[in-house]
Amino acid sequence: MITIRSGARTAALLLAAAALSGCITLLPKTKPAQLYRFDGRAALAAARPADGKAAAQRVGIARAGGSFQGAASFDRILTVTGPQVAYLAESRWSGPASVLFDEALLTAFNANSGPAHLVAKGEPAAATYSLRLDVTRFEASYDQGPKAPPKVVVEAHVELIRTADRVVVGDKVIRTEQRATDDRVTAIVAAFDQATGKTLVDLLAWTNSGVSPN
Repeated sequence: MITIRSGARTAALLLAAAALSGCITLLPKTKPAQLYRFDGRAALAAARPADGKAAAQRVGIARAGGSFQGAASFDRILTVTGPQVAYLAESRWSGPASVLFDEALLTAFNANSGPAHLVAKGEPAAATYSLRLDVTRFEASYDQGPKAPPKVVVEAHVELIRTADRVVVGDKVIRTEQRATDDRVTAIVAAFDQATGKTLVDLLAWTNSGVSPN
């Protein structure tokens, strides 16, 4: 059962209805949700070489679908405490987490100085490889108790497939953990951003090392 975590602390979602007369009911007013985003750009910028060398020969890679952890794929910020799954109350992503992650992935490949180049849909460039990416975990884990800073976990299973013969040339699970500095929403969001960036850095390095222009 999914519950709601209020102020980054465990709390049940209470829906109170007061019947005034007949079929008329009033629901309590809710505060507007604060919106947040993540893109991992800080980690990507820190990992980018600053020697000014020309980019390597480009190798086209097509995105071969994939999936995103179901409970985390929407605009709610997912947390886990043992067997309990909860969302941060009054806090949401600015869009579905799966969409924000895909946007961050595209930005990372566009800025990549290595050979791997993600071919966009409709782009005439041929793809030598295809990349399947399944984000299996995207959550803040309260592994040290409900009041301690949680650990953000981003885990992805990736496959690199050669287009010519459909041979899987690479298969890897990339897992990143980033402890929030505090049990506050802003600190948790920052940890999500850092973990996403580190995951993309590892993904780019792995992909660059696995492709060949020939």
